[in-house]
Amino acid sequence: MAPRTEQLHGAPAPLVDRFGRVHTDLRVSLTDRCNLRCTYCMPAEGLNWLPKAEVLTDEEIVRLVRVAVQRLGIRSIRLTGGEPLLRRGLPGLVARLTELGPELSLTTNGIGLARMAEDLHTAGLQRVNVSLDTLRPERYAEITRRDRIDDVFAGLAAARAAGLAPVKINAVPVRGVNDDEILDLVEFAAAHGYRMRFIESMPLDAQGAWERDKMITADEILEILGGRWELVPVGRHGNAPAEEWRIEGTDTVIGVIASVTRPFCGGCDRVRLTADGQLRNCLFATTESDLRALLRGGADDAAIESAWRNTIARKGPGHDINSADFVQPDRPMSAIGG
Repeated sequence: MAPRTEQLHGAPAPLVDRFGRVHTDLRVSLTDRCNLRCTYCMPAEGLNWLPKAEVLTDEEIVRLVRVAVQRLGIRSIRLTGGEPLLRRGLPGLVARLTELGPELSLTTNGIGLARMAEDLHTAGLQRVNVSLDTLRPERYAEITRRDRIDDVFAGLAAARAAGLAPVKINAVPVRGVNDDEILDLVEFAAAHGYRMRFIESMPLDAQGAWERDKMITADEILEILGGRWELVPVGRHGNAPAEEWRIEGTDTVIGVIASVTRPFCGGCDRVRLTADGQLRNCLFATTESDLRALLRGGADDAAIESAWRNTIARKGPGHDINSADFVQPDRPMSAIGG
């Protein structure tokens, strides 16, 4: 039986899976391209990027988001990549999405943010997350294979000045690479009015070289933080992926996203749209639904809605990273969208 789609009092019926999880958060990848070559994400030579003809146009993205907001109850949109700032005409697209009414945020590596932050905020963008795994220029160049850390610092400052608040920094601690900077990153974020979040390394690299023993776990992160500061649990905001702690006596809040060791699949409210129009009901899904084909084949909004609901109805209970049955997705993170 197809999921119910009728609307009550003009409001869209919830986008619910078979486990009763209501999906209100959509991640939209704007491109699979990136201007960095992070060692834990892709090889030095990069990847085979999508041909332009396969990438959704602005009009197609706007239409799919309109269906998501007006017919499926999506309330928040996060723009991702690849690197979303590489999308030509991004402020214009942000303005069109803003008109549809969802909360709008963006995840970026920060390169190019200094020159775009004000325009993005004016267009309606509300928040940004900036990836920054180290504060050391030489280490940044080693991790990303690019000497661009000053651009990231400038982007962070510009985002804060533009009012994109809170500005969050995302870092992935890796054993023997940058795990000695966890405290430094927190102090940097606190000193500049940013919010720090640490993310457990996940098996989503293009090389398939992820090693569990190199992952710094949430428990290890908290042990390091607790050795310096008294941490007060804040908890999780709704179905947000980060558990948060506040440093006692301060306003500094630290988030930890423990997708591997503390899975939060039971409360997951996210769905993902790739740059080439494939709908994924889980970050680690091994199957996709082709919404681009429906769009370009002349499908009406009802058909797109039905495909969306059927995809979510098939969502499994969790990602099984900690199971012997786990299969890493064919797409790496850069091609899925965070």
